[in-house]
This record gives sequence, structure tokens and C-alpha cells, in this order.
Amino acid sequence: MMKRAPLAARMRPTTLDEVIGQDHLVGPSGPLRKLIEADRMSSIILWGPPGTGKTTLAELIAVTTKREFERLSAVTAGVKDIREVIDIARRRLSIDDRATVVFVDEIHRFTTVQQDALLHAVEIGLITLVGATTENPAFSVNPALRSRSSVFGLKPVNAEAVEVLLRKAAVLEGFVADDSALEIIALRSTGDARQALTAFEVCCSLATDKHITLEHATTALDTSVSRLGRDDHYDVISAFIKSMRASEVDIALHWLARMVEAGEDPRFIARRMMIFASEDIGMADAAALPFAVAVAESLERVGLPEAIHQLAHGVVYLALAPKSRSVTDAISAAMEDVRSGHTGQAPATTQNPPSYRPIGVDDFRYYRG
Repeated sequence: MMKRAPLAARMRPTTLDEVIGQDHLVGPSGPLRKLIEADRMSSIILWGPPGTGKTTLAELIAVTTKREFERLSAVTAGVKDIREVIDIARRRLSIDDRATVVFVDEIHRFTTVQQDALLHAVEIGLITLVGATTENPAFSVNPALRSRSSVFGLKPVNAEAVEVLLRKAAVLEGFVADDSALEIIALRSTGDARQALTAFEVCCSLATDKHITLEHATTALDTSVSRLGRDDHYDVISAFIKSMRASEVDIALHWLARMVEAGEDPRFIARRMMIFASEDIGMADAAALPFAVAVAESLERVGLPEAIHQLAHGVVYLALAPKSRSVTDAISAAMEDVRSGHTGQAPATTQNPPSYRPIGVDDFRYYRG
């Protein structure tokens, strides 16, 4: 079965020294390595992008510490499955005096009830929980369970480390690969070692003469789809807005391309551009908002992939436009006054009594444009 397994499974590290890209955790002085080698592991949550080694580290923890390994999938396991695994761990500890590592993949998909089912076993040390998640544990893991676990963040694997991994894969598969082919796979995998190995495996299928070229690599990469995780979604759009705010046209276009290539909803991008036109440009260029609206309307009429030109047109215009937050600051000040209780009756349409003076426009000065 191992011979038939995907390349990523056959290339899975068997020791901590073989783990790539996570030296801050399992390097010679890494905190996670010290805990594993000293067999002083408590429950942990591994948080990081796909393909960075979360499952690999969980298995190595069990092997290195000589603990039994039990795996649960948050997609298929229910409360009954969790209780069965805990019962097995209890019997194993009482009969064989051997601890159990319970690995929960995609732990953020567990409901509150499912996570609570783990809580008591984790609290008394009956099991060592290793949860893996691509989502921020602060929002996706119950506070009670999170407070009993240490959170370790995994980083995207850098291109140099991925390229080294691909060279090992080439030797394993008996292929010769051009440097340019390995380099583009390493760069386009965006820190996902598993995606890089999957693309390399496609290259092996395409290269009938055992020689992988740049053309093979490009074709293989065209078959993969890059997606943004929930955190990446907000991080990238924030970088996109900040680059337009700083009038960095090329950087803004880069983030636009990243979002479109990752399958981001183009209407979401267009909405953010309309917001930016009023929030960050305002009256410094009153034509910016109609322009952003025109981009959004043309997107609906044209659709992708052709509408990438309209989106890029809008990004260049907004990034180069003069910036002013006077409109934003003015309405924020007005809203703050209202929330602070600075309110009164609207001017009456009939003549007011002498003792009554309604609040009028001369009482406030918000706009400093």
C-alpha cells in the first residue's frame, strides 16, 4: 500500500530532523522538540496553513515519546467515537501503563459539544490531545479546551526548503528535473509542501522520458487551485487596502492578482474598492466613487476572466488618486456626538416660542475639507 500511496505520504518525515520549514519549533533549540524529546508533552494545538506538517508532527510525537497514537477526524467522528477512544486510552493506561496521543485533524470543525467531550480527559491527563487546525484557535477552539493546551504556530514552508524536498522526491522517483522546473513549483506552492509534492507527482506522469522540464511544471501547476483560508482572506484584503492607501500601485496589483488567482469573489473586491473610494479618497477626488461604482457594474456585465482588466483599472486609479479622510473623520465625529447625547429637536416648520431654540447647523463644525 505504501508503494501505491501518494508521493506526499511516501515522503512524510520519520524523524524530527527530517521536518522542514519549522525550525522555530523542532530545530535544535525549538520548544516543541525539547518537550517531545523530554517526553513532557501536554496537550497542544498545532495551528498553521495546509501542507506545513501538522499531521506529521502529531505522528512524530507519538513515535518519539513511545505513546500510542489514535486519530480522529472532525469531519466524521462524533461524540460516541470520542468516548470510545477515551475508554481505550483509559484501559491502555491501566493495563499497559502506556499513554495515548489523540490526534484530532481539523479540530475547528468540532462542535462545542464534541470539544467538551474531550475536556475532562485532557484536564486529568488521561490523553494527550494534539489538535490540528488551519483556523485561528482563538476563534475556533473552545476557551476551556484552549486554556488547557499550548498553541504552536506553524509557518509556511519557505521556497528553499520546498526545493530541497523536491530534489529528494526526484531521487526517490528516479527522475531528472531541471532547476527551473523545481524552482517554479517551490515558488508557486506558496509554502504548502504537500501541494508542491502533488504538483511534482503530476510532472512525473507527464514526463514520459523521466526528464521533468519547465513546461511539465507549468502544466502541472495549472491543474492545482490555490485557496485562501479564513485568516488569509482578511489578511490579504487588508494588505490590498493598505497598499492602495499608500499609493503603492504595483503592490496593490499584486494583492489583486493573489485574490483573483485564489478564487476570491470579485464582487467582494469591488465592494471594498467602493468603500475605499469614499473612506480614503473622499472629496480629494470626488470622481473616485463613481469610478469605483463603474468598475463594479462592468464586473457584473463582463465577468471574469476578462473583468480582471476593469478591476486592475480601478486599482490603478484609486491607488494614484489623492487621499483625504476628511469625509470619514467628519461623519465619525458627528456619530460620536450623537452617541454622546448631543441631540435635540429638529427645527420646527412653524414659528418657535421665544424660549425655544432648536439645534441648528451652526452648532457643529465637523467637516474640515
